[in-house]
Amino acid sequence: MTVFKGLSAFPITPADAEGRVILPDLWRILQRVADGQPDSICVLGSTGAYAYLDPDQRRAVAEAAMAQVGSRVPVIVGVGALRTDMAVDLARHAARIGAAGLLVAPMSYTPLTEDEVFHHFAAIAAASDLPICIYNNPGTTHFTFSTALLARLATLPTVRAVKMPLVASGDFAGQIAELRAALPDGFSIGYSADWGCAPAMLAGADAFYSVAAGLWPYPMLRMVRAAQRSDAAEVGRIDAALAPLWALFKTRSSFRTVHRAANLLDLTTAQPPRPVLPLPEAEDDALRAAIATLDAHQH
Repeated sequence: MTVFKGLSAFPITPADAEGRVILPDLWRILQRVADGQPDSICVLGSTGAYAYLDPDQRRAVAEAAMAQVGSRVPVIVGVGALRTDMAVDLARHAARIGAAGLLVAPMSYTPLTEDEVFHHFAAIAAASDLPICIYNNPGTTHFTFSTALLARLATLPTVRAVKMPLVASGDFAGQIAELRAALPDGFSIGYSADWGCAPAMLAGADAFYSVAAGLWPYPMLRMVRAAQRSDAAEVGRIDAALAPLWALFKTRSSFRTVHRAANLLDLTTAQPPRPVLPLPEAEDDALRAAIATLDAHQH
């Protein structure tokens, strides 16, 4: 599915302390991202704070994204939820408003079995015809998809992609080869965690799901396009320029960092949802320096 190819940008969801979405700020951020022409925009991913918003707030975000940029850029909607019925309702809503695809993470409090995750996805897949990307994010969900489970899920007709965590060993090519051997032809294999964009895409990943692109789409798109044409030198040059941002992402989390960056860019005054605390002010100088480098590569 082309919706799960290339660069997917993940913007924050600016909201007040009660979780009410600040629509004018969201529209500004979405326009900024859409102007950079990524291959897709995913709202309500982890960066979009889906886990901290109630279903009505999440529907409001999805509707705003479709109204604001849906005619310009394909919109993927995250529909991960603790309960299957809630995820199904959100998937149906996304289909009704014209979303291009779904991102599904297996949220849970009680640890899930592989059978439970399969049936959860099967119910969501039955709710609409939208293509689904599996969100394999063990750092937050505490569930790791085995290759066997990915292959089983790929038998569901609308499950067409996976968003993988970075490979601890760094052997992206080896993992991609293993997954391609187990998954159907055309099944999209993508990665997230921005500091791994360069090696993942150069190793032949189909997609990269980027937090940074949710504020700075231009340099991320240039890096992805360079990787797609196997221009390792250009990928390395851009990746090196972004290293100060990657350092903050690794030490302070991309979630906190991009919320504070959006403040410094005067896009919103929204803070991360509590109990997540904002990026410490002591990091502002380093973040401003990273932003200056990014701004130099924005156009």
